[in-house]
Amino acid sequence: MTKADLVERVTATISRTAGPMISKKDCARVVDAFLEAIKEALQEQKNIEVRGFGTFKIRHRKTRMARNPRTGSPVEVSARPVPVFKPSKELRAMVANLTVAELEAAEANEPEHLEA
Repeated sequence: MTKADLVERVTATISRTAGPMISKKDCARVVDAFLEAIKEALQEQKNIEVRGFGTFKIRHRKTRMARNPRTGSPVEVSARPVPVFKPSKELRAMVANLTVAELEAAEANEPEHLEA
């Protein structure tokens, strides 16, 4: 789904529930402002929590060694902050076509993953 598709869907939803009170152009401004607010908050190292959807946060990656794919020589990749998104239980359950209780039960039965 592109941003244009998102604007189209949001405009259609608002038109169905509240009548044709908002134009696509105005809806595009709202979507742009929402996305810009998320970008600015992440730039300021702030977390954004949208209940029932998920959390946008900054994770700090450590310095690590990598390889140049052309030459195979080792290259140091410096530490840096990266944006991450963690979906809520409700969103994960919806994507998996489960209830939240079924998702929690399935996760409780999974073996623990060890990080190396």
